[in-house]
Amino acid sequence: MAEYKILHEKAHCFYETYERKGELQNQTHYCPGCGHGIAHKLIAQAIDQLGIQDRTITVSPVGCGVFAYYYLDTGNIQAAHGRASAVAAAAKRSRPDSIVISYQGDGDLAAIGTAEILHAANRGESITVFFINNGIYGMTGGQMAPTTPVGAKSTTSPFGRDAHTEGYPLKVCELLSMLDAPVYLERVGLGNTKQIMAASRAVKKALENQVKGLGFSLVEILSPCPTIWKLSPVAAQERVREEMARVFPIGVYKDRTKDAQPYPAPKPAPPAEQIPAILGIESSEGMIEAVRPEKAVDWRIRVAGFGGQGVLMLGEVLAEAGLEAGLEVSWLPSYGPEMRSGTSNCHVRIGTHPIASPLVTRPNVLLALNEPSLKKFLPTVEPGGWVLYNGDAIPEGIEARTDVSMQAIPFTQLADELGEAKAGNIVSLGALLELTGMLKQEAVDHALAQLVKSTRWLEIDRQALKAGRRAAHAREAEHAEVCQ
Repeated sequence: MAEYKILHEKAHCFYETYERKGELQNQTHYCPGCGHGIAHKLIAQAIDQLGIQDRTITVSPVGCGVFAYYYLDTGNIQAAHGRASAVAAAAKRSRPDSIVISYQGDGDLAAIGTAEILHAANRGESITVFFINNGIYGMTGGQMAPTTPVGAKSTTSPFGRDAHTEGYPLKVCELLSMLDAPVYLERVGLGNTKQIMAASRAVKKALENQVKGLGFSLVEILSPCPTIWKLSPVAAQERVREEMARVFPIGVYKDRTKDAQPYPAPKPAPPAEQIPAILGIESSEGMIEAVRPEKAVDWRIRVAGFGGQGVLMLGEVLAEAGLEAGLEVSWLPSYGPEMRSGTSNCHVRIGTHPIASPLVTRPNVLLALNEPSLKKFLPTVEPGGWVLYNGDAIPEGIEARTDVSMQAIPFTQLADELGEAKAGNIVSLGALLELTGMLKQEAVDHALAQLVKSTRWLEIDRQALKAGRRAAHAREAEHAEVCQ
């Protein structure tokens, strides 16, 4: 009985079935004749040949190749539009033993991702980039791309690309070849069997370079797009050979693989005890002992006012004091471009559990240092929460909520009586601490000492804290009398 040897089969690096569709799970989502399917096949074959499937991480961003994770049975990361090479660099640095692939189209890499690919190449990041160039935005309807040839028509250049108004097509290999760091840059095509075989060798070499630890490699792949080009698959391949290859000449643009040295291993992290000195911050000696509350807490605080009222500083003090107390914290500033006298607010979270998001959309504490902030954020406060307003009373036209604890205290006026109206933010902090007891005084004192470097201002802020506490205590006493 004759023996048969399998010479060609589906790469093991592909999933057995492609589960993106409920039916036809043996097919990709790509159009007939699309070059993405061929490129996937070449990459998968190279991964098999090099035996690196278990080490490989594929990063794919927005574009026709967005669903690469349905096909390639590797580690997969989905990146934002244009950011794949930056994400790939991060993945490689965090997992240096991995083989990291950035798979990007021309509307992604050569447009919104230009800065990312340029700097990744300039740093010589030890990643492998496969750049699919079909000269058009394929997924979103055929708009002109940075790589669209001069004279070519698209939905956004119906009369043909004009070099005087839209510029010339961006040539990525030529651009990156001027940099010192890249190890290997080659442009290949998918216009016929001969070109595809050459592309297969380039793809494998680019991955092999990373296996050897040699640094940055990029293979630009001229790819047919029959659907958007409105051509048959055969005619689309002819266009790759005759037109695309004329605008983007096929060839090797840089090859330092023989002389390149392995990419240096990342330096080990310094010992934990050295980090304070490296960062120029106070060491753990002399810090208060952090003791977490016995019960769970989750303070979601919105501090809002005008720029110049110390809104962001107040948020920083709260966050720093939360750290001193051994709690999980986050601080996120938000302010208008006009800065002084412009709107300013910050999100602060303090709790006993890890914080999933720094955003505070439903605060249980609102510190409103001016009337516009009170109007804007009062409706968002969670029932049962606290609202502290910088004034003698809640302004007319603003309906006081009965489902939250509201206090109007003239923080700025109290600070002015201390000689510095700018300390109104710390007066409000004192009031907040007195009313809620969210943080111990010791933690707040230590946070102030960390953030306020002026001896004069530190003393003013300490007096402001006391003033805020006294005012809040007095208001609580008044409220108790009224209730009796």
